[in-house]
Amino acid sequence: MPNVLVQPRNIEDFIDVLDKFHIEWLDLQFTDLFGTLRHVAISRHLVDREAIERGFGKLDGSSVKGFTGIEESDLVLKPVIDTLALLPWCKKVARVRCRIYSVGGEKRFIKDPRLVAETIDEYLAREGMKAFVSPELEYFVFDRVTIKMDPWFQYYEIKSIEGPWSGEGGVFNRLKEGYYVVPPKDKLFNLKIEVAEALEKYFGIEVEVLHHEVAAASQHEIVFRGGNVVVTSDRLQTVKFVIRSLTAEKGLVATFMPKPLYGDNGSGLHVHVSLWKGDDNLFYDPDDDYAELSQFARYFIGGLIEHGRALSAIVSPTVNSYRRLIPGYEAPVYLVWSKANRSAAIRVPVYLKKNPRGARIEYRPPDPSANPYLALSAIILAGLDGVRKKIEPGDPVDENVYKMPIEKRRALGIKELPRSLDEALDELESDNEWLKPVFPRELIESYIDMKREEAKTLAQYVSPAEAYYYIDV
Repeated sequence: MPNVLVQPRNIEDFIDVLDKFHIEWLDLQFTDLFGTLRHVAISRHLVDREAIERGFGKLDGSSVKGFTGIEESDLVLKPVIDTLALLPWCKKVARVRCRIYSVGGEKRFIKDPRLVAETIDEYLAREGMKAFVSPELEYFVFDRVTIKMDPWFQYYEIKSIEGPWSGEGGVFNRLKEGYYVVPPKDKLFNLKIEVAEALEKYFGIEVEVLHHEVAAASQHEIVFRGGNVVVTSDRLQTVKFVIRSLTAEKGLVATFMPKPLYGDNGSGLHVHVSLWKGDDNLFYDPDDDYAELSQFARYFIGGLIEHGRALSAIVSPTVNSYRRLIPGYEAPVYLVWSKANRSAAIRVPVYLKKNPRGARIEYRPPDPSANPYLALSAIILAGLDGVRKKIEPGDPVDENVYKMPIEKRRALGIKELPRSLDEALDELESDNEWLKPVFPRELIESYIDMKREEAKTLAQYVSPAEAYYYIDV
């Protein structure tokens, strides 16, 4: 695969790239409040210096849930110059990330999720800090997904190319035995390599780790080089876009649904975070005997524990998210912290000692359905509130919390994550002041309203499992 990374530095470079590669269509991409990537393609002949500076009035905000009413719906998309990239599967098309502007194109649209991420990076810079954020993205790939929904008949079937349901040829993964398996059990290793090559050579995203995940039915993980909140959020959206597109080219279906299968692990989005001042990692203390973790980092953890239940509505934002957050499947349920303990919501990785660049915390509750611009920003804001208020996280818990007697959990004052989206939204409604330095009030209110509607809608459906269990009562 040739190296076709473009990364223009200014508008002149931008236009030169369009001419050099004979681009006929420019794909303007943006993200809605749900975290869904959206786009509109415009003809090359509409793109010149003036149009790029002015923006493209091609967005009807009233048709994007949570954005605007019909009376103020004309929004403007302005390209972020250095995000221009060619699409490996689509000739003569280039994509570019866009900022969203309000009617008239002069003021940023207050509900643009990317604006939240830009604001948190600016907020940290004013304090002399910068964030380094790196996520582990898990996902499934299936042969076929069939869904039929109507008032009389509901049907949901997944056909997997791996797993205990097929096992053709005697080479298959049993439940919870997929972790780090090699080909031929890992049937999509070549596809993962193709994804990694496309990300690096077309989009400038350095992929660090690829492997099969725990779930038997073709669950995979990709880890890529992170950065500040904007960069990492942009990269997450690009990685998901490329995985979906190249998987579809093979006639397969990639899904970032948190819990698509009964009885096996769901997909998480474990977020690694550290904060820096210049070249100094604020989370590192070589004199700390437990995990070489600074007091600053402990306060940061305290903020995550303090606001973890409200934060859940943003980092685990779907009804399906709470199918994943149950004990026994490596998904964290309890708001405790520990080193190297995957039953804790906040884990401190300690693979190596005396490693100041590697000192960080891993926040494990998020899943891939989260809007990255909102989720990564909210994680940092919760931690910073802990730093500001000097919230102690309590003692680390170095045992399997899933197996801890309930009496002991209560005695230790261990809080649990919400058990449903509605419960999480209740928490966010009553605990959101810590978001206010960055999240506009209108965005928080629109987000909660949208998610309330989602939870209410899904609560009305009767699942096939319910019919199986209750049809004869």
